[in-house]
Amino acid sequence: MIHIIKKEVPKTRDKILIRVAAVLAALLVASIIVVFANADPINLYVGIIQGCFGNLHRFAATIQKMVPLLVLSLGVMVAFKMRFWNIGAEGQFFMGAVGATLVVRLLPNMPMPLMIITMGVFSFVFGAIWLLIPAFFKARFGTNETLFTLMMNYIALTIVTALQYDFWKDPGANGMPKIANFPDNALLPGISSFNLSIVFAIILVILVYFFMNYSKTGFEITVLGESENTARYLGINVSKTIIIAALVSGGLCGLVGMFQTAGISGTLSVGISEGLGFTAIIVAWLSGLKVPFIVMNSFVFAVLLQGGSYIQTAFQIPGSLAEMIQAIILFFILGSEFALHYRFVSDKKTQEVA
Repeated sequence: MIHIIKKEVPKTRDKILIRVAAVLAALLVASIIVVFANADPINLYVGIIQGCFGNLHRFAATIQKMVPLLVLSLGVMVAFKMRFWNIGAEGQFFMGAVGATLVVRLLPNMPMPLMIITMGVFSFVFGAIWLLIPAFFKARFGTNETLFTLMMNYIALTIVTALQYDFWKDPGANGMPKIANFPDNALLPGISSFNLSIVFAIILVILVYFFMNYSKTGFEITVLGESENTARYLGINVSKTIIIAALVSGGLCGLVGMFQTAGISGTLSVGISEGLGFTAIIVAWLSGLKVPFIVMNSFVFAVLLQGGSYIQTAFQIPGSLAEMIQAIILFFILGSEFALHYRFVSDKKTQEVA
């Protein structure tokens, strides 16, 4: 029988070599599929780079994809660090967008600075509350947060759908299921194709890094993630720590709802998330729940997303082919993480070692 056992902590050199080999292998396999689709893989890969860095507008589009993914990944990381498996970043994202839109609808004439601040506060609070619900049940009744947060994604999506198609539907949209665009005072200011969300993201990266590494609460979250018994022995209030971590995690994910509505789409809709909440889970986990690696991996994934979108248009290839290339690269990257930390051992080998 074959068993899977955990390896010792890999060396930095091994990590780099295996990950580079995984990317190269992914490109080779993807090239075979591209050839069968009657396309030139070299031109396609060059197109991905051009689509991300070819000019200022394309680079800005890459950063626009990186910012929400980065902040969502930071939010997921805070919960995961405590071994609280927040699979609901997508739902918290949606509810944060609902909170930001609610501010615009109730107080449309506020001055821009006050409007942006209020939208940020509401989006944080709405996202935090959306994760606070499963966190409360986890702390009080020991419920499974994985299933709880996953199901709440669909509840949030249903709420946004109802708002877009019914309650907040714009009567001036000629019957189209659309929420009215935000006024100019509710849009994030920017320069060229870059908006203020980039500055917010940089600030959040710094704050989360210091919160997790140098604050008492961050220490308690980490200890609780390592061992609940150790946390109790040290006098850490487990229920309180779970609630605080959930508020921070959900709030960060909720803020992305404001970034997207006020910075990219200009309104609330069911299509604003583009599945980024689920991608953020992969980014946070591949980064080892460390802030610097989350920044790096968020950029890599943004390049994949933007590059895939560009080649689909520039080379007139089916969207499914672009998505397949992204999936192959992701599959090999995930496989490399498995190869780094685990290995297969047969019963015969185990007996020989014994």
